[in-house]
Amino acid sequence: MTKARRQMQEDMKLVDLVIELLDARIPFSSRNPDIDAMAKGKSRIVLLGKADLADDKVTTAWLEYFKEKGIHALKLDSRNRSGVKRIDPIVQKACSEKLERDRKRGIIGRPVRAMVAGIPNAGNSTFINSFAGKACAKTGNKPGVTKGKQWIKLSKTLELLDTPGILWPRFEDPMVGRNIAFIGSMNDTVLQTGELAAELIGFLEEAYPGAIGSCYGFDTAEAASQSITREAGILEAIALSRRALAKGGGADTEKAASIILDDFRSGKLGRLSVEKPDSLNFNS
Repeated sequence: MTKARRQMQEDMKLVDLVIELLDARIPFSSRNPDIDAMAKGKSRIVLLGKADLADDKVTTAWLEYFKEKGIHALKLDSRNRSGVKRIDPIVQKACSEKLERDRKRGIIGRPVRAMVAGIPNAGNSTFINSFAGKACAKTGNKPGVTKGKQWIKLSKTLELLDTPGILWPRFEDPMVGRNIAFIGSMNDTVLQTGELAAELIGFLEEAYPGAIGSCYGFDTAEAASQSITREAGILEAIALSRRALAKGGGADTEKAASIILDDFRSGKLGRLSVEKPDSLNFNS
């Protein structure tokens, strides 16, 4: 990550615009504070990626939030190119001052050079491929797929620089680390999967009651009453509903923890957002 951060800082000198791809489910937590410092003085665009997995009502509130902050923002589902056609006009608007300076200096037709940046597994390469309409950048469903610098010429007016996703050295707020872990932007091998799944269950039961029960086909209140803690009871019920059994026929709660995390990340639990602007009430 340190090497990637140094490289990004060097590459900032080459670009006119920074396109920061955030996860629509956690727009605040997926904003790398290092990018704010490195991109000082550059035009900025925020894309709320994976919007098809997020609560649309909450995503709309985030778009309003960024608009009030004077930040160009757009929601995006890169997999079906939804919203991609609207990006180029936003690029031109965000870089209007730069383009006007070029025009006054007699520079006509020079493409805007943009960097695509985000945390690991934010979907940077998927976005670039959707924008270009072809597989220009390597993609994957795990963090760390993009290893080095890739320039992709999309048109006569825009060139994109793909960069490896980077995390910052330390999370000042533990909730930021938790949220990033929820969406899979950390390697699961370094996490306590059972504890993370229990936190996800606790959040979902408060913010989206009914989501877990609808997905797995049981009453969560009843399941919660069958064990020492609510989360443990629900994990056991998930294991039994998905026939994730340990030796001896008991519930394999570790397997159940992986199941609910995977189902949340893939959208099988529904369109859910972990973060919202302060002005929005999840239950309104």
